[in-house]
Amino acid sequence: MNEPRPSRRTVLRAGGLTGLAAVGLTANSAQAAPAAGDRTPHIVDLGPAVLQFSLMSATLIGDTVYVGSRNIEPAQIIAVDLTTQKVVARTGLTNGHSIQALAADDSGRYLYAGVLQKAAGSRPNLFRWDLRSPDKPAEPLGSIGDRDVRALAVAPDGVVYAVGGGSDTVPALWEYDPATGEIRNAGIPDQKVTLARAVAATRTHAFFGAGTTFNGGGDTSRAALYAYDRSARTFASVTPSEMAGDPSIRDLAVIGDRLAVSTAGATEDSKVALMDLGDLSSYRLATSIGKVAKSFTMIDDTLYYANEEGLLAYRPATDAIAPVRFDGPELGEIWGVDSRGGKAVVTSAYGFVAQIDPVKGTAAVTDLGEAGAPMAPQTVMGIAAGGGYVYVGGNATIARHTLGSDEVVKLRAPGEAKDAIVVNRTLYTGQYNSQGIWRYDPRTGRIGQAALYPSEQNRPLDVTYDEDNGLVLAGVQSDTEGGGALWTYHPRTGRHRHFADPVDESQCVRGIATRDGVAFLGGDNTSPTGPRSTVVAFDPVAGKELWRLDPQQSAGTAALAVRGRHLYGLSRKGGLFVIDIPRRKLIHRADVTSVSNGFAALVTNRGVVYGVSDTTVFRFHPKTFAVSVVAPDMNGGWYSGSHIAHDEHGRLYTMRGRNLVQITDHHRY
Repeated sequence: MNEPRPSRRTVLRAGGLTGLAAVGLTANSAQAAPAAGDRTPHIVDLGPAVLQFSLMSATLIGDTVYVGSRNIEPAQIIAVDLTTQKVVARTGLTNGHSIQALAADDSGRYLYAGVLQKAAGSRPNLFRWDLRSPDKPAEPLGSIGDRDVRALAVAPDGVVYAVGGGSDTVPALWEYDPATGEIRNAGIPDQKVTLARAVAATRTHAFFGAGTTFNGGGDTSRAALYAYDRSARTFASVTPSEMAGDPSIRDLAVIGDRLAVSTAGATEDSKVALMDLGDLSSYRLATSIGKVAKSFTMIDDTLYYANEEGLLAYRPATDAIAPVRFDGPELGEIWGVDSRGGKAVVTSAYGFVAQIDPVKGTAAVTDLGEAGAPMAPQTVMGIAAGGGYVYVGGNATIARHTLGSDEVVKLRAPGEAKDAIVVNRTLYTGQYNSQGIWRYDPRTGRIGQAALYPSEQNRPLDVTYDEDNGLVLAGVQSDTEGGGALWTYHPRTGRHRHFADPVDESQCVRGIATRDGVAFLGGDNTSPTGPRSTVVAFDPVAGKELWRLDPQQSAGTAALAVRGRHLYGLSRKGGLFVIDIPRRKLIHRADVTSVSNGFAALVTNRGVVYGVSDTTVFRFHPKTFAVSVVAPDMNGGWYSGSHIAHDEHGRLYTMRGRNLVQITDHHRY
């Protein structure tokens, strides 16, 4: 993996959703030009694609906020003293790419952390940091049987409960006893949930909150809340009936003698409840604002928590829920809400901690970078190029690289730009989670949401431009409901439409390519059974299917591209297929696992179809469809699948390690 080069200049831009937000990073892109007649691909290292301290969890202990990192190596926890506004301690973990779960014991001595990891195995995913000896690294305690730890809770007697999940396991409730050092599987209360993201514990019970977060559809579970009797070691379903139809339980917290519970919504707003711990059938419940409700704290008689855009206040006495208004920055995605001195302490994915006074409407902000948080290259999402810039999607940011200079500017945007396209110098992104299409015009510096779609259509996968119809097209997956959608957006008129399940109710739209005003949609089924890799020819103006074809693949579509009359496709198991579009016939299949196995991307550049996988940049012969290697050993730092883009000069852009690279391929057929 390439080490990031030192920056030489910092660029600052102010602004929220209508401006730039800001830290500029630099990289020297000057390299020698290739010799005349040299057909070797010319690769220019443009430096770290996205350099920041991205985060995924936070908890307050005393005057110190402990923040868990996201998508940087090594995964680490920093301690930010709110009094001095400085990072006063930090520790690295020996495994994992992100820390979503943090929880402290009642004494405040031990901070427990759970990590997300790329693959299951025996490596530790549960850690403990002794805050009385912060100079000593966090101690690996062992591994819960699920791949990822999504939430932690510490009971009053010091026993730790963990939940999570992974692609190959049904989520269980896990228990760590510090007295014995044993990690034990306490049981699987629901065989149909796909992910558990909520846990809480009292002296007598642990509470398990789960549902369908990924790979929805079929007979997967909806919101599931179970009370685990710690003495009897038995589970009982205690899901409030009003929450039973929501996709999942999103968060839990013990607050005094009540259990705070929230759901994640899809087609409807989320819900929040306060349950009586002495009688769980007794509770107050209200419909929230937005599709997310998480991270609880209580100040006086008001429950404060986060939705996808900011801070909300719930007053149980009246069942009233309202946004907290204050003079300060937009909060974006929130990964921690605590209380200190009558103020809500909110940790934002934008890289700051805000202490919000809900009565006065004021906020004191601690920028984590200025406080001393370590900047590191993170794994990335979508890439787009054009108009003299290359854009790379990160967590809560889009990095804009200026070609021909060392300038890199971070544009603040909520969630993640999963894919993007540049049209007439304007950037259009497919923004996860449920953020629709965003637009950025570098001429005005304005960035904001261009089009919003049904919230269950939450995960954009591929964005392309239909030049014949003048439409931005996005293929989408519905995590909780199954299937997917096609989004369309017309930049000139602003008109936007969506077509649910254009492939079928099981297959999302993972790949899109266009020719003569027809959109070709590549299906991918994330469930173990049912059709997969179906290709549908679709009229994006009329919203009508024209024809469909089975490309005879054993796995779903990874990517599509059009060259002339041919539609190229890759499957997620390294299968290449080529369809003759006018004849509507499958004319070629091949095994290309030597260069691609898993998520991949394709782009047509200078009359040649190029592809990228986790390991390799490759090209296909325009007549024989034979594959050849352009650049091996890329080991791209991808967070959610590989991407490749090209600019108007025919230069390619992708990742080598965690650095952005520019490739000029001099090969000619």
